[in-house]
Amino acid sequence: MISSYPLHHKTPRTPRRCSALTQEILTWHLVIEMFTLPQKDFSAPTTCLGPTCLQDLGSSHGDDLEGECSRKLDQKLPELPGVGDSAMLSPDTSYLSSRGRMIKWFWDSAEEGYRTYHMDEYDENKNPSLSQSDMQRVEPSLLQYADWRGHLFLREEVAKFLSFYCKSPAPLRPENVVVLNGGASLFSALATVLCEAGEAFLIPTPYYGAITQHVCLYGNVRLACVYLDSEVTGLDTRPFQLTVEKLEMALREAHSEGVKVKGLILINPQNPLGDIYSPEELQEYLVFAKRHKLHVIVDEVYMLSVFEESAGYRSVLSLERLPDPQRTHVMWATSKDFGMSGLRFGTLYTENQDVATAVASLCRYHGLSGLVQYQMAQLLRDRDWINQVYLPENHARLKAAHTYVSEELRALGIPFLSRGAGFFIWVDLRKYLPKGTFEEEMLLWRRFLDNKVLLSFGKAFECKEPGWFRFVFSDQAHRLCLGMQRVRQVLAGKSQVAEDPPSSQSQEPSDQRR
Repeated sequence: MISSYPLHHKTPRTPRRCSALTQEILTWHLVIEMFTLPQKDFSAPTTCLGPTCLQDLGSSHGDDLEGECSRKLDQKLPELPGVGDSAMLSPDTSYLSSRGRMIKWFWDSAEEGYRTYHMDEYDENKNPSLSQSDMQRVEPSLLQYADWRGHLFLREEVAKFLSFYCKSPAPLRPENVVVLNGGASLFSALATVLCEAGEAFLIPTPYYGAITQHVCLYGNVRLACVYLDSEVTGLDTRPFQLTVEKLEMALREAHSEGVKVKGLILINPQNPLGDIYSPEELQEYLVFAKRHKLHVIVDEVYMLSVFEESAGYRSVLSLERLPDPQRTHVMWATSKDFGMSGLRFGTLYTENQDVATAVASLCRYHGLSGLVQYQMAQLLRDRDWINQVYLPENHARLKAAHTYVSEELRALGIPFLSRGAGFFIWVDLRKYLPKGTFEEEMLLWRRFLDNKVLLSFGKAFECKEPGWFRFVFSDQAHRLCLGMQRVRQVLAGKSQVAEDPPSSQSQEPSDQRR
């Protein structure tokens, strides 16, 4: 990215909250190469399917071993000493994978008494007020185990918050809310409880590359890519447009390769395109998923970072009726919209109680401390400050930063895409790649990096066309000015270092942050 520091805003009423993303480190190229199969032919959408963990180890018996493990899970789950047997599994958990059924069974059997206790907990000195403005308040109950879905007072505030900002036609319900420590944990948990090992999610490309790791490392789940083109053809109205026809094609391709697809991942507003799906498009994608009995994970982590009113953003939760509510799962977090990625707060909204319970059980490993939950409830209920102070100021600063970088790119004659949402502009630098290869893309990325400009290259997002880069603009004006000066120097061939870096600098990236 051009910059790495958030746009700060201070208020005496609450601790400082900022509205930009933390420093982005582009190191995902190797991860994507490891977790995705090579592309065969870009004339039509194909699949980029991550290998199973056993295959990663190079075992020639990987497929057989994985199949055997999967069969054992299906046959014996969850026969563990002292906790029960498979006969006790609920028959109505068909939405879950075998791992998800086991996770939910543990919750239902081992946590029932604890949940009952919390519903009618004895406290001779109970304080009924939860609305004090002190963000650092500590109560004894906040230091104890809570419902793994999250404290009820937080889930109530999340439901009210999402109802208001997602413009849901009916109030959202706290029992459909689960809170975890960030979006990465949400992806990992959902992949684990919805899919068997080796199964896949469809995902349109280019996409935020870290999702590959999120769904693979814990869940051993693959991604089947729906490759989108920059060229507008056929019935498309914009570059990189997702259509049902492209989804159908990618699904058929995955099936032809023997891969079972269990769901679809949508990011709205999209990362890295900044694209916004219209309500009509969302409805079409959801109907497609229902037709094939696919779960849909909708990541709306940038929903409050739409700074152009004309963009017309609508949350999936604003739709009058979801085609398949039991298979529609919505994610949101404070990491982007509030610039609080270090706090590690993410939330899932799903009407499927099997999914909610299974994900909540994994909060044993991905839960939030009671103190953080209290602070988050205080923030989310401060609607006056959010609406009257924070969001107007945040949107104004994002729009100003976006305008500056856009004008600089136009002055350089560089094409780009931006929809007025998110923190980034999708920039077309293909004319600076003489041969149009991913190797040249990496060399250009290194020249930027050597001149102290950190950008994201297209391969990290599984973009099929070399030469696209993501510019993050959510920074202070003087930093953006310096960043664009360095961009101009690199593109003019005035780099301060040799074009071919030493071998010690030629390692591919292995990590990337949003």
